[in-house]
Amino acid sequence: MNGSDIGTLLQALPYIRRHKGATVVVKCGGEIARDRLALGLLAEDAALCAHVGLRMVVVHGGGPQATEMARRLGHEAVVIDGRRVTDDETLEIAKMVFRGQINTNILGALRRHGLRPVGLSGVDGGMVHAVRRPETEMRDPKTGKTRRVDFGHVGDIVRVESALLSTLLDEGYTPVVASLGADDRGNIYNINADTVAARLATSLNADKLVLLTDAPGLLADPDDRESLISHISAARAEKMLDTGAIRGGMVPKLTTLIEAVRGGVARGHILDGKQEHALLLELFTKDGTGTMVTTRDEEKRYLDE
Repeated sequence: MNGSDIGTLLQALPYIRRHKGATVVVKCGGEIARDRLALGLLAEDAALCAHVGLRMVVVHGGGPQATEMARRLGHEAVVIDGRRVTDDETLEIAKMVFRGQINTNILGALRRHGLRPVGLSGVDGGMVHAVRRPETEMRDPKTGKTRRVDFGHVGDIVRVESALLSTLLDEGYTPVVASLGADDRGNIYNINADTVAARLATSLNADKLVLLTDAPGLLADPDDRESLISHISAARAEKMLDTGAIRGGMVPKLTTLIEAVRGGVARGHILDGKQEHALLLELFTKDGTGTMVTTRDEEKRYLDE
């Protein structure tokens, strides 16, 4: 071990002490889950986090895999303005792919690195209570006309119950949660994974909510990957959303993190899930990586550290 390695360890030490016993909810996107290298790196990071005393919950969706499976079965997915319509067949595919294929692959990756993962969905233990999304007014950006859209078996969360997760975390397990939920009549719903992760993080009073994406973080200029905003307050983020400075798929992710930190999660993060050891860099180094979102009070604490 050379001096540089020792310096890195010494830099990590205060962060290891600070994060011991902390709860971190990590949302893994479908594009990360289907990339063997990226998934392996996430599993390595999760293992190190567990061995230094962090409590981690992994939440995942799987849109790309569901679309691929639908095509293999001869069923074309319907997506309106970036939102998936979940008809009867699409729901069956989502149950099969999310709770089966993707969840099991993540469990295997975590097991290879010495963790004790437990596969779940929001249906287990009554964790995610949802109702069917009502018909929604959607505007066609090309024509400017609006129409009512029935998204089928897409659910909106009514409440979450995190007692099962707390029990598993207390016993040293790593829960891996697929983004499905149910109502009290047992109807199953497809739910946005970012939303599930945020609501579970809030219920657990998590120290961090981390969204792993295929982007480096929030960019001041969406066309310039060097314009990364490393830290932003919820108030400033809301202003950027209001002015249209944030566009595309980053809008719902930033909105999710704002809601989470305003709901009590200490810090929210957007990280590039394909960057080598992005999670460890964010947790255990001063400069970190990606974008961190905090409330105004938490922002002051961060700047004073």
